[in-house]
Amino acid sequence: MNTKAPNTRKPEAGKHEAGSNAPASNFIRNIVEADLAAGKWAARTWGGRPGPARAHAGSPPDAAKIRTRFPPEPNGYLHLGHAKSILLNFGLAREFAGACHMRFDDTNPEKEEQEYVDSILDAVRWLGFDWGEHLYYASDYFDHMYEAAEYLVQAGHAYVDRQSAEEMRANRGTLTQPGKDSPWRATPPAGNLDLLREMREGRHAEGSMVLRAKVDMGSPNINLRDPAIYRIRKAEHHRTGDTWCIYPMYTFAHPIEDALERITHSVCTLEFEDQRPFYDWLLARLAEGGLLANPLPQQIEFARLNLTNVVLSKRKLIQLVNEKHVEGWDDPRMPTLVGARRRGYTPEGFRLFAERIGVSRSDSWIDYGVLEDCMREHLNEVAPRRMAVLDPVRLVIENYPEGQEELCEVPNHPQKPDWGKRSVPFSRELWIEREDYAETPPKGYFRLFPGNRVRLRYGFVIECLGYDAASDSVRCTYLADSKSGTPGADAYKVKGNIHWVSARHDYPAEVRLYDRLFSAEKPGAERDFLADLNPAAKRTITARLEPALREAAPEDRFQFERHGYFVADRIDSRPGAPVFNRAVTLRDSWARA
Repeated sequence: MNTKAPNTRKPEAGKHEAGSNAPASNFIRNIVEADLAAGKWAARTWGGRPGPARAHAGSPPDAAKIRTRFPPEPNGYLHLGHAKSILLNFGLAREFAGACHMRFDDTNPEKEEQEYVDSILDAVRWLGFDWGEHLYYASDYFDHMYEAAEYLVQAGHAYVDRQSAEEMRANRGTLTQPGKDSPWRATPPAGNLDLLREMREGRHAEGSMVLRAKVDMGSPNINLRDPAIYRIRKAEHHRTGDTWCIYPMYTFAHPIEDALERITHSVCTLEFEDQRPFYDWLLARLAEGGLLANPLPQQIEFARLNLTNVVLSKRKLIQLVNEKHVEGWDDPRMPTLVGARRRGYTPEGFRLFAERIGVSRSDSWIDYGVLEDCMREHLNEVAPRRMAVLDPVRLVIENYPEGQEELCEVPNHPQKPDWGKRSVPFSRELWIEREDYAETPPKGYFRLFPGNRVRLRYGFVIECLGYDAASDSVRCTYLADSKSGTPGADAYKVKGNIHWVSARHDYPAEVRLYDRLFSAEKPGAERDFLADLNPAAKRTITARLEPALREAAPEDRFQFERHGYFVADRIDSRPGAPVFNRAVTLRDSWARA
């Protein structure tokens, strides 16, 4: 299976090397450094009219050198693309002694739930960040936004449009043809103000009218053709209840929130680049009216994360959950942060990934293997080693005394001697991997076949006698003076080395082998994205694990030797009965396939 397209890049570490604490340079970091050097924000004061932000941040606010923000909409769970934004915004604030504001864009009352708010906060904390006192909601500013709307109407910068949605769409124009003025565009400010207040009082039906900014219907940028800034929605809000029946549009609310919170660098993805002229227009008009203070926030766009073998569309993620193609938002196959956490991915792996792929203004596709490599790199450092047999066949040592058992000393991490060793029980009957025996071995096969010798890892050298079909077991004898760590061990030179688990002491556990959710590099590019689901994305087995793994706590991570990195499931594990999820294999088997 070929998963590499010509425009898919697998970047190197570049200026950021694994284990380095120095962040890699990028154009946004360069802008921040230049602004700080020029003292652009040093003398900034509140100014403007009192608003909700004053009650939250204090007056004056803390002495942060810069202010960024992370403003998700609470209508779903965060996905892998959000990790890049979180790490960038919170990371810049941390690096430059600033503050990053956690803000919920709850301007749409029909799609928001407290469940999503809680999950988003939990994900940001899991990635290692805290917002301190700076937790905000767009709904905190509804009074101030409405005041701004009335000002725009009175100043002749906004009007109430009574066209239908279809009429507005038809008169908006195209990329090559300018739009047409609404017949209501010339309504005097006093008439518009009356209508706006009637909208607020609930005297008009949903869809009957909207408030539009009066910008330029002939602009080549369609986003400046009198965008809607308020609409009627007679729905209960999760925080303000039924106080409001009109709600601001995101493109109107967002810049006001940034300005009230004194955001210095409003970092967003390239999809908002065409919205920046309206962002700047709106803030300039409100500053002219004394509602906001200079200097105003600066919007900066960067390329969003495009990752192969996943979908990051919120609509498609909701469809996967609602139609039960997955087992919920936290299914380890899902490209959500809560799913990645349950799968065994780590915050440190995400931080390494973000630095490795960098920040740019040009769109490109990142091979999913880059993310997996970063997880391997971190897990290799922090995961103790354990022995686990995933496809077991019994190995019987015929000359080992019945009922005898002993302990083998096994390092917890072969590259970290300070982590010490553990004692693993050894007995006459063991579990080994079925693939470690071959009746007729291929060329270069150094494991068990009749007449061949191998070493049981950290144990004895054995000589294979063959396979007994009646008992489904491999038979062998052992060399009693060959135990690892004893003087006689060095006398035996063998090429094969296999892992094992004592059948008398094993822990039979449920193990889930996860792979990529989609088999296509770009799901849905040539057909319905659901047709690209990978049927082998999850396989559940009963594995035989060394007994120490029985005591694993939820979210304990291990390398199962020869197999990959596994985590005790944070939901389904029970005391003394953990369930394990495979986070990532030891090597990129997907690319080889």
